[in-house]
Amino acid sequence: MNHASCTEIVGAIRQRRRPHGMVAVLMPFTAAGAPDLDGLVKQLQRVSAAGLTAAVNMDTGYGQRLSPAQRDQVLALTAQVFPPPPTTTGDHQGGHRFVAGAFVDDGDGALGDEYARAMDAIERHGGTSILFPCPELRALPETSVIDLFARVADGRRAVLLFELGEMFVPYGRIYSLPTFAALLDLPSVVGLKHSSLNRQAEWARLALRDQRRPDFRVYTGNDLAIDMIMYGSDYLLGLAAFHPEAFAERDRRWAAGDARFYALNDLLQYLGAFAFRPPVPAYRHAAAMFLRLRGLIDGDAPPTGAPTRPETDRAVLADLLERIEAELAA
Repeated sequence: MNHASCTEIVGAIRQRRRPHGMVAVLMPFTAAGAPDLDGLVKQLQRVSAAGLTAAVNMDTGYGQRLSPAQRDQVLALTAQVFPPPPTTTGDHQGGHRFVAGAFVDDGDGALGDEYARAMDAIERHGGTSILFPCPELRALPETSVIDLFARVADGRRAVLLFELGEMFVPYGRIYSLPTFAALLDLPSVVGLKHSSLNRQAEWARLALRDQRRPDFRVYTGNDLAIDMIMYGSDYLLGLAAFHPEAFAERDRRWAAGDARFYALNDLLQYLGAFAFRPPVPAYRHAAAMFLRLRGLIDGDAPPTGAPTRPETDRAVLADLLERIEAELAA
């Protein structure tokens, strides 16, 4: 599949498929450098109203910069915005109340035990864990990674895994295709977010998924190719935090076979290409600028030491916001 022909790729397009959309919610910060929890809640409410699933304490949420106590506070706030559903959630919602990054901070505990503690905290609040990469995990041979994931996922209702490219964090890692195949065999692992920013790597995973375990969800993290939903990917995107309502409408148009899907998808992809240009981690500052333009947060300064975008980006983001809003109103 790494060298798939154009015919094979076009033939793989899944018409009228409703993707499961997850939004990696931004953690905004105050001028004093503290997490802006009010701004976070406003975003969570917009994600909920759009009918998408919130993913908190992710890279977009600066989860690696938050303390365990702060991450737990985020979980509590998210649980308030996303209460338990009165009935079983439909499949297009992925069966998750919300998703949260399970982090391992520097410590003396065994890696599996540290992940298990983080997962327990998420599950106590009603969320689904996605295992965030860490330096210790990157250092393990892939066979050991499979064993670790099997142990920490065993007996849990649902667990998500995370392949994250080094362009996002230096300890990111994209696994080999045989390792991905082995992860498909873990029954409690129900999906994986793939953030290589490489279409061919994701196409190869989709093909293997379709052969081996069709119910397994591959969540694209490719903010430079958000049309991967056309090929069978679902999504968990930082780009979706910029405008959850636009992503929800785009998904509805695709599911309905509405040709207006392409115009809206193109605008959102333009936004992604602009916001996620190198250095990629500075997309979080672009997200804050965009959300401030939308009136959803009071300030857009990133935390100390985080990469920033130039002031000249504001005019481009304002123009894109105007164009996206016009397309939504069309």
